[in-house]
Amino acid sequence: MANGWAPDGAVQDQIDDTVTDGVMSARARMPTGEGAAHCVECGDEIPEARRRALPGVRTCITCQAALDRRPVNSGFNRRGNKDSQLK
Repeated sequence: MANGWAPDGAVQDQIDDTVTDGVMSARARMPTGEGAAHCVECGDEIPEARRRALPGVRTCITCQAALDRRPVNSGFNRRGNKDSQLK
């Protein structure tokens, strides 16, 4: 069901675009290149199994868990009203 001038399926298109943006953002944050033997945050050794599982990894599990808990701002506002764009 479309609202106003929006075509049918516009809401699903917004949802699909948001999911696609999230996947692309996550892929961009994935480590690439040669990994580190020691964590760049704390200096502890990164286990060999972690380095094999995640090529390019630069942090230990503890530091990565702390980084993952930080809030992430996606930067996209797909809401339709102008009040939501003021936030």
